[in-house]
Amino acid sequence: MKLLFASDLHGSATAAEALLQRLAAEGAERLVLLGDLLYHGPRNPLPKGYDPQAVAGLLSAQKEQILCVRGNCDADVDQLLLPFSIEAENLLLYLGPIAVFATHGHHHSFQNLPFLRPGDAFLQGHTHIKRLERQNGLLLMNPGSVSLPKDGDEGSYLLWEDGLFVLKALDGRTLAAERA
Repeated sequence: MKLLFASDLHGSATAAEALLQRLAAEGAERLVLLGDLLYHGPRNPLPKGYDPQAVAGLLSAQKEQILCVRGNCDADVDQLLLPFSIEAENLLLYLGPIAVFATHGHHHSFQNLPFLRPGDAFLQGHTHIKRLERQNGLLLMNPGSVSLPKDGDEGSYLLWEDGLFVLKALDGRTLAAERA
């Protein structure tokens, strides 16, 4: 199975369209969204192509493929527009021999990790800054933001297949890779 992880669309239909094009091009069976789907948030500028209703429509068309956690900018009213749940604070995914704790990052974060065993992985969004590295026996990951990257770079996402995590730019270029 191939999984695509993405975060922080913040209501950008332009970014949502690009992400769904990458989902199809990569042939991923599941899209795992790490929150902040529809609303731009009070600390963020309006992203290019800001249209939360269009984003809801685009994602709804892929509802069978989507797993999602709630971000700090996601509200109860957002759930009314989406046919998949955005209520979970985190997901625990078992990918081969490792557990991946996936969350938005506003509660658990790189600075406030949940208990994980050496060799497991922690995956968060929220900061809009890409990360794929090992630290203290854990794999720490952030796919960055699809719409509002804060590291001066373009939007990005993360793929997992056969034990390999690959961080990619929205044009499909590989930025980093790490075996689980």
